[in-house]
Amino acid sequence: MIHRIFDFPSAPVAFGIAGKTAAVYVFLIVGLRLLGRRELGQMNLYDLVLVVILGNAVQNAMVGSDVTLGGGMVAAIVLLALNRALNEVLRRSTRAERVLVGLPILIVHDGHAIRQRMTREGVTMDQLHAALREHGIERVADVHSCVLEVDGTISVVPRQAMVMRTRRHYRGLRLP
Repeated sequence: MIHRIFDFPSAPVAFGIAGKTAAVYVFLIVGLRLLGRRELGQMNLYDLVLVVILGNAVQNAMVGSDVTLGGGMVAAIVLLALNRALNEVLRRSTRAERVLVGLPILIVHDGHAIRQRMTREGVTMDQLHAALREHGIERVADVHSCVLEVDGTISVVPRQAMVMRTRRHYRGLRLP
């Protein structure tokens, strides 16, 4: 009985699980990135259900008919290693960070909503007004700027606030 619980797949099966797990990980990263940052920044009940169902749906694609503890551990190790590697790539490469994480996007400038950008990023006027209310602002006209941050939140700068302008840092030079 204990042997069946702690059974480990053969090497070819383990490599198959590792390969399928890596493919599923990459597919989900790309798919979730294409959803847009607003969807990821504002999880609701439906998003939670989606995450749970996605986990269940891709489990069979990763481990197939292998239901051993070892097969599950191979998949988990691959997922953890890929996640660590991706975080390291993002830490070292501004280009990869720009592609995978994105840049903040200006959605309101001098009291005018930039509706084309809002539509492209999936931000509704109701969501914008909710962010304004969180900052104690009633109208879009009272806003100097709103920025959709990379984590899906909306930063608001009121019209009367003093905006500090700084020079953009040169990111091409990396010191040890």
